[in-house]
Amino acid sequence: MSFHSAAAQLVTLAAEGEEHGGNHNSLNPAVTGGGALIILLLLLWITTRFNRDR
Repeated sequence: MSFHSAAAQLVTLAAEGEEHGGNHNSLNPAVTGGGALIILLLLLWITTRFNRDR
């Protein structure tokens, strides 16, 4: 596969994505961001529990 044919396939794939908008109806930005925040806070809490020597 040459560089030109690979680039042409990527352009075709990107053009098909514009038709659908790229967002799924079930993806709510507030829920996704809130879930990520909770997971990061949980990881921060776990990290601080293991680092009690400071």
